[in-house]
Amino acid sequence: MTQQVKRAFKYRFHPTDEQAVELSRTFGCVRLVYNKALEERTRAWYGEQRRVSYVQSSAALTEWKKTGELAFPAEVSSVPLQQAPRHLQTAFGNFFAKRAKYPRYKSRKKSRASAEYTRSAFKWRDRKLTLAKMAKPLDIRWSRPLPEGAEPTTVTVSRDSTGRWFVTMLCEDAITPAPATGAAVGLDAGITSLVTLSTGEKITNPRHERRDRARLARAQRELSRKAKGSANREEARRKVARVHARITDRRRDFLHKLSTRLVRENHTVVIEDLTVRNLLKNGRLARAISDASWTELRSMLEYKCAWYGRELVMIDRFFPSSKLCENCGTVREKLPLNVREWACDNCGAVHDRDANAARNILAAGLAASACGDGVRPQREPSRTGQSSVKQETQRATAGTPRLQAGEEVNPSRR
Repeated sequence: MTQQVKRAFKYRFHPTDEQAVELSRTFGCVRLVYNKALEERTRAWYGEQRRVSYVQSSAALTEWKKTGELAFPAEVSSVPLQQAPRHLQTAFGNFFAKRAKYPRYKSRKKSRASAEYTRSAFKWRDRKLTLAKMAKPLDIRWSRPLPEGAEPTTVTVSRDSTGRWFVTMLCEDAITPAPATGAAVGLDAGITSLVTLSTGEKITNPRHERRDRARLARAQRELSRKAKGSANREEARRKVARVHARITDRRRDFLHKLSTRLVRENHTVVIEDLTVRNLLKNGRLARAISDASWTELRSMLEYKCAWYGRELVMIDRFFPSSKLCENCGTVREKLPLNVREWACDNCGAVHDRDANAARNILAAGLAASACGDGVRPQREPSRTGQSSVKQETQRATAGTPRLQAGEEVNPSRR
């Protein structure tokens, strides 16, 4: 059965000189309104211990337009300006929910230039998109077609650091679930191999940043030699930005193809709930971990599994997948990162570290999915009086792990 979902379709476009001027002015006004609203909220809270809601920020925007100092925002479409307080409200919601840090001011140089238009601020007719305050439609390069009969409900125009222009259309789309399959796979994330599958297959890490590191270093050296504020420095900055964009685009393309393949071939995908933020504190591996982009791969797997009727199971990050013998269930006390192959002291089985971890991840995920128990272990002691660590260690040494209802995954470190 098909399901209706909202999908974003992103395309490049080439604006005329007039459109580029209008959009640049709109970007600046959106940034100004966002920063002004953030400043007012921060001042009200720290100065008066008073919360400012979205309704109050929206009303204040009307007053700001009437002042002589901030009269120029009235020259652009009002819809993108009204969206700025909404985005700020979302940022504060994420902050209070502890999903993000305190909202920061938008910078002209570092922040992404964008403006969001709702249905009342653009015209969509005969596959041509015309934004408010513009006489001509955008020259969009249709790299892929929109769904049949789809009409955008929201349009976001953006410009990246290289000067490329993009338009993103949010549309309703009918998603058909993928054909049924009984296959399941466990994924062990790594650096040499981006992921190792429970089938034994290892997906080589392309290392996109490492492959372009010399080109990036050369462009950055050229940038450092240019005088600040000069046209040559701006051109050198764009060269650096183009290298970064090339790395990002190639990495995202690879992850899209990998995640799509995994979702199509398997009904159940099991991964670890890694805290990449903490892993990045390792100074020796931070650059390689960032290049691997495990968080982006997880995000893709999440929404693609939801779209195509697949199941994504996440086991706790402290489950000892690498140290657990898949043959007898013995948990090895220590297993340094440089040990890629090890033999079990109990049964003598020889394991490839990553393949063994992937198979253990799959087993734990299937057991948790079958019993309906949460994949995150509870930390409090159970009714037996023993800690979850002791219970799980005793169970693991008895044989292959089988999660039962109310039972917890071993929180011992890998």
